[in-house]
Amino acid sequence: MTDAAREDRPEGLSAYIAVTAAYWAFMLTDGALRMLVLLHFHTLGFSPVQLAYLFILYELAGIVTNLSAGWIAARFGLTSTLYAGLGLQIVALIALAQLDPSWAVGMSVVYVMAVQGASGVAKDLAKMSSKSAVKLLAPKARGGLFRWVAVLTGSKNAVKGLGFLLGAGLLALAGFTASVIGMAVVLAVIFAAIALKMPSGLPKGRKEAKFREVFSKDANVNWLSAARVFLFGARDVWFVVGIPIYFYAVLSDGTEEGTRFAFFVIGTFMAVWTILYGGVQAWAPKLLRADTRPEGELVSAARGWVVALIAIPAILALVVWTRGESTVTTAALIAGLLVFGAVFAVNSSLHSYLILHFTSGERVTMDVGFYYMANAAGRLLGTLASGLTYQIGGVGLCLMTAAIFLGVSALGAARLRPDGAPAAA
Repeated sequence: MTDAAREDRPEGLSAYIAVTAAYWAFMLTDGALRMLVLLHFHTLGFSPVQLAYLFILYELAGIVTNLSAGWIAARFGLTSTLYAGLGLQIVALIALAQLDPSWAVGMSVVYVMAVQGASGVAKDLAKMSSKSAVKLLAPKARGGLFRWVAVLTGSKNAVKGLGFLLGAGLLALAGFTASVIGMAVVLAVIFAAIALKMPSGLPKGRKEAKFREVFSKDANVNWLSAARVFLFGARDVWFVVGIPIYFYAVLSDGTEEGTRFAFFVIGTFMAVWTILYGGVQAWAPKLLRADTRPEGELVSAARGWVVALIAIPAILALVVWTRGESTVTTAALIAGLLVFGAVFAVNSSLHSYLILHFTSGERVTMDVGFYYMANAAGRLLGTLASGLTYQIGGVGLCLMTAAIFLGVSALGAARLRPDGAPAAA
């Protein structure tokens, strides 16, 4: 690289690229693992509620991890927490490969819950580290923070979408155990490469950081976190169990070929949905004119976009209840949920930007950790509700519950102050 190119390169870009690459590697395995676990145990006869149980500790671990990870990162540095997340995911994958099919159902559930819990800790360490790094590395020009956040978050979700497809494909072609071992080996190689090449640019930590600092006193941070709980609850209430099991029910005829076909279709839908979601997240700054729009208007925009989202799952629930399990219903769900994904992505991108806008450089790991604790609480709420509502009322009840959750999220977003601004960095 020439001296002129180095001068034009934004400060911190090398560290940003390394952090993004590490996050991509992690999210690819995270998406694949979720699909592997869901479909593998569904074929073993687990009920929707039992399938939801498999992910409960994963989400609970996320709540605890995010609450403490901000303090850990402030104390020991962002690079340390990023490496810890990647390393723990490798251990979780190896542990999951030890699952014995001869174990009793109860023992299998407990074991997978524990391993998923470790994976949840790993994921949120990596996420908090990556998102906090953006606040510290992004250019200071107007719109720069939003663009860098959108690229990291959008690309992450596109990669996770590929992970869903990868997981379903690996399960159909290689089986469960070989798939998780293979992912552990690949992630270990990527981890080693990133550790060797990680440039400087991330803070090393400060020993005087106190755990009580993780609880924010900023009203905007707290209301945004509350809105985040129900926004992600509204997604996962149909995404975790409801839609995959509904599609399996209508697509599989019970034969080995039919099961493989259902796996590929489910994996493809989940991948396309998540890739679309990630693409729209990355595009959100242009859609919202972040470079020219006053930042206070972006706070107001967060209110309008969540209100626009409420109608989509409500309409889809009515379609399911009036048409039943039919070709028309399935087509409507696919199209409607893709639209949901696009509108949801704008909401999520706005939230991811606003939490960094509201915080200061000194508090960034604390506020981001607290915010993603709320994110994990929303996923836990959605996961629990997904298995329960599907078992009680099918995918229609899952979708109507999503509409209710979005209404609550809108109430939280309505309390954000458009003139709120971060403390001086």
